Amino acid sequence: MPDDSRVCLPPPRPFQVSTHAAAREAMRAGVRRLLIYSPTGSGKTVLALYLINEALKKGNCATFVADRITLIDQTSSTAYQHGLVPHGIIQADHPMEDASLPFQIASAQTLGRRRWPRSDLIIIDEAHTQLRAWTEHIRRCGACVIGLSASPFSKGLGQHFEQCINAVTMAELVEQGILVPMRVFMARRIDMAGAAIAGGEWTMEAAGARGSKIVGDVVAEWHKHGERRKTICFGSTIAHCHELCRQFNEAGVLAAVYCQDTPDHERRELVSLFRGADSPLRVLISVEALAKGFDVPDVGCIIDCRPLRKSFSTWVQMVGRGARSSPSTGKRDFILLDHTGNASRFADDFLALYHEGVTSLDAGELLDATVRKERKAHEPGNCPQCGFYPFGRRCMSCGFAPQIQSGITHAPGVLEEVVFGGKKLANDARNLFGQLLSYAGARQADPHKLLWRARYLYRDIMKTFPPTDWTLANCPPAPLTAATVGKIKSLQIAQAKGRAKGAAHAV
Repeated sequence: MPDDSRVCLPPPRPFQVSTHAAAREAMRAGVRRLLIYSPTGSGKTVLALYLINEALKKGNCATFVADRITLIDQTSSTAYQHGLVPHGIIQADHPMEDASLPFQIASAQTLGRRRWPRSDLIIIDEAHTQLRAWTEHIRRCGACVIGLSASPFSKGLGQHFEQCINAVTMAELVEQGILVPMRVFMARRIDMAGAAIAGGEWTMEAAGARGSKIVGDVVAEWHKHGERRKTICFGSTIAHCHELCRQFNEAGVLAAVYCQDTPDHERRELVSLFRGADSPLRVLISVEALAKGFDVPDVGCIIDCRPLRKSFSTWVQMVGRGARSSPSTGKRDFILLDHTGNASRFADDFLALYHEGVTSLDAGELLDATVRKERKAHEPGNCPQCGFYPFGRRCMSCGFAPQIQSGITHAPGVLEEVVFGGKKLANDARNLFGQLLSYAGARQADPHKLLWRARYLYRDIMKTFPPTDWTLANCPPAPLTAATVGKIKSLQIAQAKGRAKGAAHAV
């Protein structure tokens, strides 16, 4: 057993206390597989250690499952820092392997080839990856299972977890000083017109080939806007990453590649060097290996050279690497140098996630399944109130949201009444949402998908998402008005014309 006198976990943040309480309440109610959404930088590892320490004090066994070596080393280091020792590590040829200890930190890939340790509590980091090594095990084991994710958007999470807890939103974390806001610079973009597509996403090869044509601009824009901040750059392929690295180094900026082909010992050396407060290594370049769970708080710049059309979760993870606060270095924000247009494509969904979080297990199935269209007219601007960039429908810096616009008005004398183009759609916004639930329910039986279909229809009409606490439980479906049906049809016609126009341009 770990020596309880040595455990020195930091005082929990308020949302960690409420999340811990919500998790315990769900378990007492019979939920055995629970997913917790908490943004990058919110302290998911420390929250996991609170839960693990509680289990150990009761004489239970706990296993923390990670999907990559970096996360295993990082979690072990954090556990040591807070006194949760001794613990074993289940990973091929690891010197700390000791199956007799009640607390294990395990590689998912290694568990897939071995017997699982005895566990009363299993915590799965990056649960959205849905690796077979644990998806099959958690359904037949008797342990309580908690999945952690900053991007629970992969299809099928509802098959493995029974409930989702929204720990906190990014907006709340920025307000508390735990995260910092993002400033976006739209740099010269990679031209993806006519590029090859597979499964709705641009192929990595096509993105890498197109991206290699503007590498010089990437280096120049970093010199111009990056302020020589410690930087993570995301390329499209390993070859693209190496070309970016070569040109950064030729320009006198020490850069290195951290990718699938980087040997383990070199990875550890790079991470150790990069963590240094005054590290000479200014730019670390990767395709995706640095996108999940990589924690270096003083990273102040993200370079996005990996164009995406639908993989919202990947983009959220990428930009999240710069969001952590770093009081010791005076970090107040982070810079995103966007060479892809991703910030524009994902703007609406990112702002909704930023302010509202995730409450449904299947919400991400829509977010990661939708191909975003090029919308040059929808480039984000500056916040009218504080000037922060980018500004969509609600400011990430001051929270300002403009009044309902685009032809939607409030009827004189009835301030709640929703009127569009002179036609009354609903008695009020809540009644409109109830109508949209009725419309979605006639076409979708799954309650999670029904709810999110109604939310997106509401967004298309009202230009903002409905409040997160409007659910099927407290917003009963309402009879559809002819005006609302007409408005939905007009939206569908406009969207169909947009798709046809896009297809014509692609040809």
